[in-house]
Amino acid sequence: MKRRNEFAGAKTLPFSLRPRRSVFYNVSDIMKEKGSELTQEEIVFFEKLDVMYRTVCGILYNFVPLSGHPGGSLSSGRIVEGLLYNMMDYDFSKPDIFENDMIAYAAGHKAMGLYAMWALRNELIRHGNPKLLAGEKRQLRLEDLLGFRRNPTQETPLFNQFHSKALDGHPSCVVPFVKTATGPSGIGLPASLGLALGALDMFPDNPPMVNIIEGEGGMTPGRVHEALPAAATAQLHNVILHVDWNQSTIDSDRCTAEDDKPGDYVQWDPRELLYLHDWNVIYAPEGHNFQQIFAAQKLAYSLDSKQPTAIVYRTVKGWSYGITGKASHGAGHKFCSEEYYKFVSEFEQMFNVQIPRFTGDKNNVSIEQNFWDSLLMVRKVIEQHPDIAKKASDKLTAAKERLEKRNITIRADAPEIEKLYADAISSATAPDELKLKPGSAATLRGQVMSVINYLNKKTGGAFIGTAADLFGSTSLSAINKDFPQGFYNAFTNPGSRLIPVGGICEDAMGCFMSGLSSYRNHVGVTASYSAFVTAMEHTAARTHSIGQQNQWEITGQPFRTWIILNGHAGPKTGEDGPTHADPQPLQLLCEGFPKGKLITLTPWDACEIWHLMVEGLKKQPAVLAPFVTRPEDIIVDRVKMKLPDASAAIKGVYALRKADMSANEYHGTLVLQGNGVATIFVSEVLEKLDAKGINMNVYYVASTELFGLLPDDEQEEIFSEKLRTHAFGMSDFTLPTMYKWIRSEEGLRRTLYPFRKGHYLGSGSGAKVLEEAGIHAGGQMSAILDYAGMIEKRHKENKL
Repeated sequence: MKRRNEFAGAKTLPFSLRPRRSVFYNVSDIMKEKGSELTQEEIVFFEKLDVMYRTVCGILYNFVPLSGHPGGSLSSGRIVEGLLYNMMDYDFSKPDIFENDMIAYAAGHKAMGLYAMWALRNELIRHGNPKLLAGEKRQLRLEDLLGFRRNPTQETPLFNQFHSKALDGHPSCVVPFVKTATGPSGIGLPASLGLALGALDMFPDNPPMVNIIEGEGGMTPGRVHEALPAAATAQLHNVILHVDWNQSTIDSDRCTAEDDKPGDYVQWDPRELLYLHDWNVIYAPEGHNFQQIFAAQKLAYSLDSKQPTAIVYRTVKGWSYGITGKASHGAGHKFCSEEYYKFVSEFEQMFNVQIPRFTGDKNNVSIEQNFWDSLLMVRKVIEQHPDIAKKASDKLTAAKERLEKRNITIRADAPEIEKLYADAISSATAPDELKLKPGSAATLRGQVMSVINYLNKKTGGAFIGTAADLFGSTSLSAINKDFPQGFYNAFTNPGSRLIPVGGICEDAMGCFMSGLSSYRNHVGVTASYSAFVTAMEHTAARTHSIGQQNQWEITGQPFRTWIILNGHAGPKTGEDGPTHADPQPLQLLCEGFPKGKLITLTPWDACEIWHLMVEGLKKQPAVLAPFVTRPEDIIVDRVKMKLPDASAAIKGVYALRKADMSANEYHGTLVLQGNGVATIFVSEVLEKLDAKGINMNVYYVASTELFGLLPDDEQEEIFSEKLRTHAFGMSDFTLPTMYKWIRSEEGLRRTLYPFRKGHYLGSGSGAKVLEEAGIHAGGQMSAILDYAGMIEKRHKENKL
């Protein structure tokens, strides 16, 4: 028998890469043939610009130490300079128009570079051609750099005097031209691809380009590996990924494999990974060489292979700083040290000035003053060298002229998301075609998607969805009814409203759809098992909420919603077992976000879904999260059963039954949440209670957050605090989701929920799993009668 190592070193493999639609270029080879098109005048301008930029970065780190990540900002600076001043078509005075080419810092650790680059550009234009400036709220000024990694409550004199923006530690939408908040590992790249999809869908003939800044370390998260094939499969050809391949992460100086050396973390290099996924790849081996940078970027903008493109620049982290590699990631020169002044000496020598030296006591006021005086030296240099400001202004004027010349036009039948918020669509009344007849069968998941499909047709296709290989299982495919069938492709099927994001890839799906919604013309929809999608998309949901909040604070624009469909939720998915039939996800989201940012929906009756979905969408949260079950239910006759109309659900909490509080016998208050417990209660328990003369309040929780958005007095009128003090509950979810409604230890002890017996439930039909949990009809009836007896006794003793 042969040992494994006898097979090592095989010279041939039984497979090879199949032909690609994408292409590969080494920019060095191209330059050998064509030479450089960059003039000496251009090189001089960019060298001066880059020295200014690197100096501003150094100043920022010096005055905000231990938090600025100088390394990646310095290794990527020239890449971004080429884009902003040479390649991108955009109107600097209008940062929020949809036609602009975009730049997205997927590498959130480069935020210091983003702020430095933006403020420097603003300062150059302020001196070179102030007519190009946007309004002050939509500028990032030199003064705003005093707010780098500062809280809005900062009380230092200059921060307050200049009304400096508080700039987060990672990119956020406070900054003009920034569409999505980034920073958490792997979030930025798929979110940026969502932006690209949004732009392609609105402007398919001449789409704005999306330039994504990322490093090889930021390409190691699984979300990125899920998203890369999605972009190539959908042929998002308006994407250019700029990889700052410096090989240094937080802990490693050999992140990836390179040549014959294995990587510390992964055994690919960025060129291999991207080409494998059918991306065009352009390699710039000298990533700090302006000639190579510009040649690579010009080539990327000119390619017509119909595939997304990546430029891989081989760089050095911390380039020119004096600290390189992993050591420059989160560390830099000590405050006003000899090494810091040595670093800024290149700026001083080039422009014959001196950065002010710090003297005196190290208190917040004196440090801030020296910070500002150092930035003022950059302003002074710009004032003394008007040729630099003029050159920069001319380049941005040319960028605007190129944009205008492109005459980018929205497609004639483009989505009109504003129709979603018009009065013609009301949460109070469901359209006739969506009304369900008593006695018919329906699924919650199917009805959600029927509602979205209806809204999709009303808005011209504003809803685009993806699922974790569960388009049919979650009913998501229904949102594409009456649109071109099959999956979206920019060339072969651009009208489809369904796009696969890598397969079974909840992580990337969430990021991708958050980016799509952030482009502000669409509602992204993701769908999977609740057990998976909530946990895997929680980070993206939080980041999306932050970005939407930032943008609202600066521009006043309302939030744009992304829908996370929590399919197959709760114990009724019993056949799949406890790994899939999980009651926990609601707890991860419910009231876990700032008020109004995320809204959960927990309908029990499919007739409630139109009202809840439309009401939730019209509140315009960042995220809307309906929890729906898989099996069919029979639609109850609400009139016959003396239940309120399903539209009552829009209040978030409503009474299925109201007790006569003046009667001699009172049996307490029951709170229900979840399709499983409520369907059993209404169908199998309620009539029996009525027959026994049980005088009980019964409330249903359809949306904790919608209820929480009501005025306090209306909340009290619907479900008073007094009732909560003696209520008990039944839930498909976990006990903490009942804490808002059940305020006594006795009530919580009596509350029925899947984990009440202290273990995960087994597999089987939904009915058997509910029985195991004790929330089947028999378990409910027993618990209610026992509770009712206790309450009746206390009521008669006036102890409630």
